[in-house]
Amino acid sequence: QVQLVESGGGSVQAGGSLRLSCAASGDTVSIRSMAWFRQAPGKEREGFSTINTADGNTYVADSVKGRFTISRDNAENSVYLQMNSLKPEDTAMYYCAASPIPWTRPAARNYRYWGQGTQVTVSS
Repeated sequence: QVQLVESGGGSVQAGGSLRLSCAASGDTVSIRSMAWFRQAPGKEREGFSTINTADGNTYVADSVKGRFTISRDNAENSVYLQMNSLKPEDTAMYYCAASPIPWTRPAARNYRYWGQGTQVTVSS
């Protein structure tokens, strides 16, 4: 089993930045892919970024490309999400997820382990 805990969410004005963290514990050696998802009220959960924990390869969706950056620190069993130039439409609950399969795209059905989420609110 793997446990994930997100942190770093909060409220920020448009154009600002936030850095989210996801700390993994438990059977972390089984993790091959970690991903970030977000879900706004009334909308489907959107996967927008993945990272391969072995080789560091990343994927970032067009919706956040150029503004969000995913990274990892394997020694700390953590992944991070640096969010810059935040927009009101980025407002959502942000979730970290992990899988023993090295998925290269973030489809929610493929991820076994989930954090509880951290709220990001961007005001204009």
